Amino acid sequence: MKILLTGANGYIGMRLLPSLLEAGHEVVCAVRDKKRLSLDDETLNKVSILEVDFLDPPTKDLIPKDIDAAYYLIHSMSSSTTDFDEKEAISAENFNIYLKETNVKQVIYLGGIVNDDNLSKHLASRKNVEDILRKGGFALTALRAGIIVGSGSSSFEIIRDLCEKLPVMITPKWVLTKTQPIAIRDVIKFLTGVLGNEQCYNDTFDIGGPNVLTYKQMLQLYAKTRGFKNWIVTVPVMTPKLSSYWLYFVTSTSYKLAVNLVDSMKLEVVAKDKRLQEMLDIKTHTYVEAIEMAFVKIEQNLVLSSWKDSMVSGRFKKDLNKYIQVPKFGVLKDEKTMKVDDPQRVLKNIWSIGGATGWYYGDWMWRLRGVLDLMVGGPGLRRGRTHPDRIFTGDSLDFWRVLLADKESRRLLLFAEMRLPGEAWLEFHIDDKNILHQTATFRPRGLPGRIYWYLLVPFHYFIFGGMIKNIVETDSSLRPQNS
Repeated sequence: MKILLTGANGYIGMRLLPSLLEAGHEVVCAVRDKKRLSLDDETLNKVSILEVDFLDPPTKDLIPKDIDAAYYLIHSMSSSTTDFDEKEAISAENFNIYLKETNVKQVIYLGGIVNDDNLSKHLASRKNVEDILRKGGFALTALRAGIIVGSGSSSFEIIRDLCEKLPVMITPKWVLTKTQPIAIRDVIKFLTGVLGNEQCYNDTFDIGGPNVLTYKQMLQLYAKTRGFKNWIVTVPVMTPKLSSYWLYFVTSTSYKLAVNLVDSMKLEVVAKDKRLQEMLDIKTHTYVEAIEMAFVKIEQNLVLSSWKDSMVSGRFKKDLNKYIQVPKFGVLKDEKTMKVDDPQRVLKNIWSIGGATGWYYGDWMWRLRGVLDLMVGGPGLRRGRTHPDRIFTGDSLDFWRVLLADKESRRLLLFAEMRLPGEAWLEFHIDDKNILHQTATFRPRGLPGRIYWYLLVPFHYFIFGGMIKNIVETDSSLRPQNS
């Protein structure tokens, strides 16, 4: 079958794509920016890539006419606390217009479980998208899921952050709300199982794992599975706004996502039936099994996708291409160069920067800068990196965004998403003479920007000087000791 996969570079899309290819399907990946599709060369050669923003007015003949089925995996919950529902409705309506010109027979949509008349804004929007898609002139198969548990999923990473960082938690009363978590592996089985299955046409199914748990029980089971104990005290006085700030400061989630999650966590999210599970003969994994499978992937460095790499985890939602040309005029720079004896080893060090590896010098200063950034609404260092030694264009890297990661040209270009009185770039490039160029560029915004830069010049001398020295001299298997 020829399949259109929207949201192909999202958390679910990146997990679904390998399964579709393995089954022998021809896949057309629809993304806003093809440079942000984090796929290896072998996979890229197996797919077609289509650049389309479903928020924009439809362009005629953009979608191939001969597609047989499509997956609708687009959502905007993390991008806004106010108008994300309007954006989701526009995207769904434009999607319908696009598909009117095709031969598509089935569209598969992944939404959220709705079993309450008084829905949160997030769940109401998901239900509205489903209603819009149902008017599209194709057979819609809607799957509704609750909490998705897997390495890199926002829900799993929030639970992980809370448990690992807070042995004692003072929690809001929504932790007593019931939910039905489902393993990402099972979500993919359901998504592929309904493909082309006419029994599933024009129908809606709830999907969930075998356990119905409160959020408190999920936190406790996580700790038990990981071999430690946590203490959870529930208080009735924590407002939704305080709860959102609590999630934002303790976990790696963005504030906008935290607000929308808290809004939804007040509602019970439990599957109404097991029709699809019985129809497809799928035995779902328990919550504890889902945690264990997630850590197998983490420990083997096989995390395929993470919500942290989505653009909504940072400050800039799209159009990063306009920043890829580093400005030359009206900027302040710190430039360092050093001769490289072993380019491959140095390149490996560069490609391992950030996350658990750190920044090769003065890591405590980087951590302090991350805390300060977090306090003024930036991402801080919480996002880390998805892979320990692989970087793709568009990935998040602590409080940076990867603008260009080209190993062949031996160049890595980062753009700062931290809160700054200006714009900042950090570039590493090994030239033809095997000289490493490390350049920090700052375009100040008025006088405050210039004051900020010159106040940090003394720190730059040590940080950037130590960084390039350790990048060049460090054995790839060792961690710098002077951090």
